[in-house]
Amino acid sequence: MQQQPPGDGKHLSGGCPTKSLTGHPLEAAVLVSIDFGESDHSESLEELRLLAETAGVRILAIIEAKRQRPDAALFAGSGKVQEIAELVERMEVPLVIFNHDLSPAQMRNLTAKLNTRVIDRTMLILDIFAQRAQSHEGKFQVELAQLKYLATHLVGMNQDMGQQKHAVGARGPGETKLELDRRKLDKRVHLLKDRLEKLKKQRVVQRRARNRADVLSVSIVGYTNAGKSTLFNRLTRADVYVADQLFATLDTTSRRMFTEGLGEIVVSDTVGFIRHLPHSLVAAFRSTLEETMQADLLLHVVDANNANRDDQIAEVNKVLAEISAADIPQILVFNKIDLQDIPPSVLRDEYGKIVRVFLSAKSGAGLDGLQLALAEAKAARQASEAIENQNRQAR
Repeated sequence: MQQQPPGDGKHLSGGCPTKSLTGHPLEAAVLVSIDFGESDHSESLEELRLLAETAGVRILAIIEAKRQRPDAALFAGSGKVQEIAELVERMEVPLVIFNHDLSPAQMRNLTAKLNTRVIDRTMLILDIFAQRAQSHEGKFQVELAQLKYLATHLVGMNQDMGQQKHAVGARGPGETKLELDRRKLDKRVHLLKDRLEKLKKQRVVQRRARNRADVLSVSIVGYTNAGKSTLFNRLTRADVYVADQLFATLDTTSRRMFTEGLGEIVVSDTVGFIRHLPHSLVAAFRSTLEETMQADLLLHVVDANNANRDDQIAEVNKVLAEISAADIPQILVFNKIDLQDIPPSVLRDEYGKIVRVFLSAKSGAGLDGLQLALAEAKAARQASEAIENQNRQAR
């Protein structure tokens, strides 16, 4: 068994913090990641560590193993699970987090074998979303996703989970709601869907008003922790929450900014994407992501300091394709250039259109290049609409 502490030792007992940012005691856990030969295994494991930290977990150990395929009953195989069980007993581990999606049967079997709570990657992300959602819509979407997910995995969870209000994986609706009969559960799901549909209609009305006012709609997208909210605040002089954490922003926020000579532009900040983002979350947040789907232009923010930025760009584009936003024009915004001593600049394609901007949202270096790109994008949209109007009049 490959057992390792987190790289910097900050989470080992002794010098580690005892409370999360929310003020609740940090919950100790062991992380488990099985390598099935994927090229991005190490990056996925590092993301699991960051996700656990974001959820308020004190990491006791990280366990890795290699297999050709998941074990149908225990995912990790009986021998490996026995080793994990011995570690759990020796260290009195209250929680084991798998870097994978577990089936209900696997979760039930692992819980019985390890004699402790077991959650998977999807449940961990849902827990973070439950902590971070601020708007009514965001909370509705998170609860809807949790109810759908937990309803299928209820058999694999400890029966006292509903009483652990601040336990990782137990926030949001919790198990007590799922202990209600199926009719009541379905009623709650339908209620949430109705409320989300009403909020969706309100956004449609707002979007139509913007279109009539000839306002360019710009949506900021990108991998989680790429600096989207920092850029949003810099462009719009807003005060959106910013932190060096995964999923610091969950709710979509829109603000107007004024571009000299070209009027107003509406800029929207959206939830960050991540590799292996659960499809249930993409579906649940589809209404929020409609701001992205209906945008005239996407600012795809990339962490220029991240060695895996090409893979992250591909992951974001994959999710954009899932929500039917792949064909929306986008500008790649390489952020955090101050960490790499990269000079601020813009890159144009063969048609003279700005397709890449290199800047630092934190310092503001290179922001003039992005503002130029936005001004040119709005001018191009106005020119295109003028031609369409002329053609309609000619017909």
